[in-house]
Amino acid sequence: MANRIPEEKVEQVRSAVNIADFIGQYVQLKKAGKNLFGLCPFHEERTPSFSVNEQKQIFHCFSCGRGGNVFSFIMELENLSFPEAVVKVADFGHIELPATYTAQSQPAAPKDQQQADLLKLYADSAKMYQHILVNTELGEPALKYLHERGLDDETIQTFGIGYAPANQLLLDFFKEHQTDYQLLRQSGLFIENQNGDLRDRFVDRVLFPIKDASGRVIAFSGRILKQSPSEPKYLNSPETKLFNKRSVLFNFDLARGPIRQQKSVILFEGFMDVIAAYRSGIQNGVASMGTSLTDEQIYMLERVTDTLYVCYDSDMPGQKATDRALKLLGGNSRLTLGVIQMPDGMDPDEYLRANGRDKFVQVFEDGKQTPTAFEMQYLKHDLNLQNTPDQLTYLQAVLERLAKLSSSVEQDLYLNQLVAEFDLDKNDLKSQLRSLVGKQAVQRSGRGAQNMTPPPETAPLAPPPATVDGGTNNNAPLSRVEKAERLLLYRLLNDHDVWLRVMAIAGFHFVHDPYQQIFVYAEAYFKTHNQFDLGNFTDFMADSDLQPVVTSLEFMDVASETSKEEIADLVNVIMTQQPLVLQINQKKAELTAAKQIGNHDLVQQLTLALIELYRKQQQAQQTDYF
Repeated sequence: MANRIPEEKVEQVRSAVNIADFIGQYVQLKKAGKNLFGLCPFHEERTPSFSVNEQKQIFHCFSCGRGGNVFSFIMELENLSFPEAVVKVADFGHIELPATYTAQSQPAAPKDQQQADLLKLYADSAKMYQHILVNTELGEPALKYLHERGLDDETIQTFGIGYAPANQLLLDFFKEHQTDYQLLRQSGLFIENQNGDLRDRFVDRVLFPIKDASGRVIAFSGRILKQSPSEPKYLNSPETKLFNKRSVLFNFDLARGPIRQQKSVILFEGFMDVIAAYRSGIQNGVASMGTSLTDEQIYMLERVTDTLYVCYDSDMPGQKATDRALKLLGGNSRLTLGVIQMPDGMDPDEYLRANGRDKFVQVFEDGKQTPTAFEMQYLKHDLNLQNTPDQLTYLQAVLERLAKLSSSVEQDLYLNQLVAEFDLDKNDLKSQLRSLVGKQAVQRSGRGAQNMTPPPETAPLAPPPATVDGGTNNNAPLSRVEKAERLLLYRLLNDHDVWLRVMAIAGFHFVHDPYQQIFVYAEAYFKTHNQFDLGNFTDFMADSDLQPVVTSLEFMDVASETSKEEIADLVNVIMTQQPLVLQINQKKAELTAAKQIGNHDLVQQLTLALIELYRKQQQAQQTDYF
């Protein structure tokens, strides 16, 4: 039986790990004022609203409202229990925990039981497939194939590569373990016939596990071992509850750290290219799932880097794919783009096997191109530059491309290349380029006039605060009472003198339930803690929905010092003025209804009641609670 992790051990882990370093594995953070900002990992956005405060060791998203400390971040992101989160953060900080605190013995209660069952099914399948590949006679032909492709046993282990034999063992394995039939049907691991009978989907194939960003197996891609005209070379898992190919990048789980370190990602065309680069020490590579990059995949990459290099095959199909990728990314992402070209028309895996590691790595160091440099080479295909018409066609296409560049220095660099290659007068090229720039500007302005739409709103300097339900109040500013509640709660948590003064007020109660619940938690917290610590307090609260509310208070722009008068005003608004406001609004509504039905006696009675309430409201403004 696992022991509860002591609070002092939790505090040791929290204190030893900088939240910015930990979250930086998942989000590219940049300094803005006193906080760090990045794209939120919990929802898609184009303007960074996810903030990390290193001084207070907390995070908060001003858009979706999520917030908390380092433990709540990873609990939310990967659906972990609190003990699992502590162990994961401790592992990041190289802090040893006793075996009795291991995450395996204290698993999270899954939010979705079916999803948890499917994840276990895939984890068990991956272990079985790899065991067959590495440890059985059945796997020997597949293991020999992989070794011939240059993969050593360590690489096979790192990527979890396995083998599905011809004599279909997976279904029998799960039947033996009495796995639920409906779960097997929905897993995508089996094919079902009209009678409802199941058979293994992957047969006689080398299997590459497809993992989510947390490194959990969610699908497989199987490469056929013996070529057959009736079978596809690669067979992927169908889309399931776990696997949506639009939202997955091969190797993203392993590449995320190197991407952050290198400040760039390399997009490869195939799994073997990624693996070839990885075993050569180039570990910031990913591959899409056999399709063009999707918006979801682009956003995954934008969260962790600013720079992407496309490294596809250097044959003509690969060049066309590179051109498509650059056009797609250029119009749909904020990434700075580049191209890495393999020599001699090879793909990266082929080049590594033919030329060795040193030359392979040298290509990645010396062979980087800008998208424009790539396009200038790509535009030469299908043209005979020995004849004048094709020369003119090429020059026109290149100049149109250069006209779109915003940097005059970059334009000048490529103009010099054209001058050298075609022995032209640079002034003539410059003149034609200026003409094209002018035409493009006119065209853009014409399209803008035809499609007159209001410009998008710019991001506010100070994003709206999280409301009491953890969301974002985008439609209206906070009410006066909620502003008072938030400021008072912040003061009483961070200033013990304020806490004692408020606790001495008979019958004090916040108007909104979430603030009152936090107040109750604080009362219990201060019975065992002499000083308020935000990270400790957010762990202390059992209700995870309240953590973002508390965290959002710390991101308010408030004066560092308080006063007796400020606290008195806040309490007055909450305890006296707000109830009177509610009563006045109620009486106003009743008065309107009485006038509509013509009840003159009731109108007179309600008018007198309103006058009395207004008098009390005026008196309340002078009430002193201290």
